[in-house]
Amino acid sequence: MGLIVSETHQELRGWMKMDLGLKGKVALVAGASQGMGKASALGFAREGAKVSICARGEAALNETAAMIRKETGGEVLAMTADMSKAEDIQRFVNNSAKHFGRLDIIVNNAGGPPPGEFMKFTDEDWNNAFNLSFMSTMRMTREAVPHMRKVGAGRVINITSYSVKEPIAGLVLSNAIRSGVIGMAKTLSRELAKDNILINNVCPGRIDTERAQKLNKARADRLKRPVEEINQEMAA
Repeated sequence: MGLIVSETHQELRGWMKMDLGLKGKVALVAGASQGMGKASALGFAREGAKVSICARGEAALNETAAMIRKETGGEVLAMTADMSKAEDIQRFVNNSAKHFGRLDIIVNNAGGPPPGEFMKFTDEDWNNAFNLSFMSTMRMTREAVPHMRKVGAGRVINITSYSVKEPIAGLVLSNAIRSGVIGMAKTLSRELAKDNILINNVCPGRIDTERAQKLNKARADRLKRPVEEINQEMAA
């Protein structure tokens, strides 16, 4: 769809409306108060889908919901949820399906673990990163599959990173754990094909989101260089 996401403007640019067959479908988007999650939810709504969005911050989430309603006139359900908590994921998926009466699409988008080199991180850091970036995807998919089976089809979209193809320096947690998501997705694509449930991984490069800006700042601090230089390098 040619999405360009800017955390400053938080909108879709260069949008060309297409009939993607999404009218009346129900799409759940995690981490939707900013960045790629927000852009994805807006894109679905513009194509006629009903969207359910979640994030940890209530104020930003409600702002996003209001913006989507205003721009599209679409139906939006918003609820606070922490993707690192199993009970929050269960509530988000099941309440969304109950509210709309069906579930067709989920977007697994939970942000990413902190930057840093290997020797910096403790077992707790690894467990927290695994819980956020891997377990959130597994849990949300597991909760969604029964609802997709009821409607006879479904789509699971995992937002990962191009680091699964080429590891990024200073992002050892993300590099390792996102590769696990890819392996799980490939396995599920075969297991769930008989249910007409399609699994896709989206592996974006650098996009000017709030997280990307934080990563650039961390890299600049580590290398003792101006953040402007790092920004220019990443944009090159």
